[in-house]
Amino acid sequence: MTDRRRINGPPGGTRPAVYASLLQSATGAADRAQRQRQPTDLRKIFLKTGLIPSASGSSYLEFEPSASLAAARANPKSLIPPSSALKLACTVHGPKPLPRSATFSPNLVLTTHVKYAPFAARRRKGHIRDASERDLGVHLETALRGAIIAERWPKSGLDITLTIIEAEDDRWWGDAPDSHDASWGMMNVLAGCITAASAALADAHIDCLDLVSGGVAALVSEDMTGSSGPPRLVLDTDPAEHRSIVSACVVAYMPARDEITELWLKGDSSKAALEDDDKRPGHEALIDGAVDAARGAHTVLGQAVRESIARTVGSA
Repeated sequence: MTDRRRINGPPGGTRPAVYASLLQSATGAADRAQRQRQPTDLRKIFLKTGLIPSASGSSYLEFEPSASLAAARANPKSLIPPSSALKLACTVHGPKPLPRSATFSPNLVLTTHVKYAPFAARRRKGHIRDASERDLGVHLETALRGAIIAERWPKSGLDITLTIIEAEDDRWWGDAPDSHDASWGMMNVLAGCITAASAALADAHIDCLDLVSGGVAALVSEDMTGSSGPPRLVLDTDPAEHRSIVSACVVAYMPARDEITELWLKGDSSKAALEDDDKRPGHEALIDGAVDAARGAHTVLGQAVRESIARTVGSA
């Protein structure tokens, strides 16, 4: 019979070192969760390539959970988490010859496929792609087509598949936990898809003009604390951290060429009055903020590509 004192610790209130370290880590997570992000702070990104050997190139991307989710994990009060994080995987197959029945194409035929896992969102997704998933695929294809040198692979096809393992919520969970009428979370998903697909393309050794990274910025008029005022610009926005989002923007950006290959604006930013020291129009502030967020994601993307190249050279 197992001695229960070895599990619960010796009597008298003293805990072993393992339990003390666990308690300290939980307390530190709660303290970090209480400190809200600044408007210009970006979340940490985990990006890894070469995880699927059967594919020509692959990548896995994960964003740091929001402050509300970290606080709930440190001190759970409900079985339903207040928000979700972003986790996705990307695979690249090709270039491969087109079927003989296909028409002649002097350039590479790019096909993008974005699919949510059934358990990725609060509302369960079906096995057939819906309109939102098809829209994400079109935006992703536009973002990558401007970077790939397509004329180097005539009569060839390239398939890029994104699987959303966990998607960020579209709304603040306290107001409307079951409402998905605003696609704010889709913009974060698209930015993550762009960054992960670019890493997978580099892992598959597809010639591109530059690495493409995705960035998101939003104009927020009210945060979770309830304080309202003029809209303020927030980079790398998590919809679960804000009650009211006026407008948002996602870009696909190539820093070396200083070019934007994809731009998606949502909301009315024309009449948004920013802070007194910011005289820019709302749409210009959104685009500049999204570009700054994309530059931050590009640093992680570049490091992941360098690790992929070092792994390839080492195996050769």
